[in-house]
Amino acid sequence: MAIKKVYHCVHCDAQYPKWVGQCAQCGKWGSVEEEAAHESEKREEKKNLPTGKTLQIKDIQQKDVVRLQTGIEEFDRVVGGGIVPGSLLLLGGDPGIGKSTLTGQVCTALSTQKKNVLYVSGEESAEQVALRFQRLGKSNSHLHFLGETAVESIIGTFQKEKPVLAVIDSIQTVASVEIEQAAGSLTQVRACTVKLLQAAKELGIALFIVGHVTKDGAVAGPKTLEHLVDCVLYLEGDPQHGYRLLRGVKNRFGSTAEVGVFEMKETGLAEIKDPSKIFLSAQETLVPGSAITIALEGNRPFLVEIQALISKTHFGYPKRASSGLDNNRVQLLLAVLERRVGVNLGEYDVFVNVVGGYKIKEPAADLAIALAITSAYKNIPLKQKTVVFGEVGLGGEVRNVLHSETRNKEAKNLGMNVIDAETGKTLTESIHSLFGS
Repeated sequence: MAIKKVYHCVHCDAQYPKWVGQCAQCGKWGSVEEEAAHESEKREEKKNLPTGKTLQIKDIQQKDVVRLQTGIEEFDRVVGGGIVPGSLLLLGGDPGIGKSTLTGQVCTALSTQKKNVLYVSGEESAEQVALRFQRLGKSNSHLHFLGETAVESIIGTFQKEKPVLAVIDSIQTVASVEIEQAAGSLTQVRACTVKLLQAAKELGIALFIVGHVTKDGAVAGPKTLEHLVDCVLYLEGDPQHGYRLLRGVKNRFGSTAEVGVFEMKETGLAEIKDPSKIFLSAQETLVPGSAITIALEGNRPFLVEIQALISKTHFGYPKRASSGLDNNRVQLLLAVLERRVGVNLGEYDVFVNVVGGYKIKEPAADLAIALAITSAYKNIPLKQKTVVFGEVGLGGEVRNVLHSETRNKEAKNLGMNVIDAETGKTLTESIHSLFGS
C-alpha cells in the first residue's frame, strides 16, 4: 500500500509536497504539518461507491415548515420570520460584541415556551453560564447545559436529549477525535461543522453555532463556514456604543435585506423599535454643521445625523478626519466643494462624524456630508426638519440613488421635508438655495 506524505497548513489548508517553515498562501510561520494520505485505500473506496438514485422535481412532496418564533421581533425578522427546524445558523462577530448574550436570550425565550433547549459551551464553566442566564432572565427545567468539546459526544447528546434548539458556543473550541489537529484549526472547524450539519438535518434540530471573527477574518473564522451553513448572521457594533446591528448575510429560508437593531443593557440586548431616534442628536434644533440623511440597511430606512466641524489649521497641512464614513469619500467631496462650488477649505481642518457610532457605506449620504461641511464653513444651520440624500459626482452634479421612494416615504412619515436628486438641482444650486451666495 503506497503511502504518500502530504503537508498542509492548519490555517488556510494549503498543501505542500514537503515541509516548509512559512506557508506561502497565508504567510503564517510554523503552521505546516504532516498528514498521511492513503491513496490506494481512497481509490478502492471510489471504485466501490454505489450509484445514486435520482428524483423528479415535480414528484417531491413539500412539507409545511413550522418556524420556531422566539418572540424577539428584531431577531425573528432577520432570520425570516423564525428559526427553521433542522437548519444550521452561524452567528459571527468580534469578541465581546454580544454573541453569547443574544444566543442566551434566544434559548431563554424558547425554553419559556416549554421547548427543550441545549446550550453547549467549551469556553465557560457551568457556573459562568448559569450566572449569565440569571442576568438575562429566569431559567427553567427546559433549558439544559452541556460542557463538552468533543463533537462526537455532543452529537450523541443530541440523539439522547432531542432538543428543539441547540447552541454551540463556540465552534472554535469543538474538536473531533478522528482528526489530529488542535481545536480551532481550519481542518477541525470544517470537519466539526460538517458533522453538526448532518446531525441537525437527520434529527431535525435547529442548531446555532457561534464563531469568533479574528483580526484578519481568516483563521478559523466564520468566512470559512459560510458555504456550509443555512443562515449566516453577523452582530456588529462599536464596543464604545451600546447599539448593535444584527445583519443577515446569507439565508436559505428568507431574505438577507433585513437588519435588527438592539441596545446592550445590563439585562441583555433590548430591541429598538424606532432606530431613527438613536442616531439623531439630543438637540431640539440643528446647529451649524449638522445635516440629517436617510441611510438604508437592507430595506430598512434609518434617519442619521451627520456632523461636521471646521477649524483653522495651525500647521502647514490641514487635517481631515472622519468617524463612521469612508475617509477617502470625504476627501473626494472636499475636492468637489472647493473646485465646483468655490468653498475654500485649504486652510481649515475638517472633522466629520456620524452620530451614535453608526457607519455609512453607501454614496447616498454624499449630499448630506457636503451640506454639513458647508453649513459648518458658513456657520449657518440647515432648516429644521430637513432631510437630504443623493450621490455627488465629480462634476458637482447630484445624482439619484436607489430606493428613493422608500427614503421619501420614511421622511414624510416623520414629518420631514426632503431635498434629494429628484429636484434636479446641482450641488452648487442646492447650497445657494439653502445658504445663499
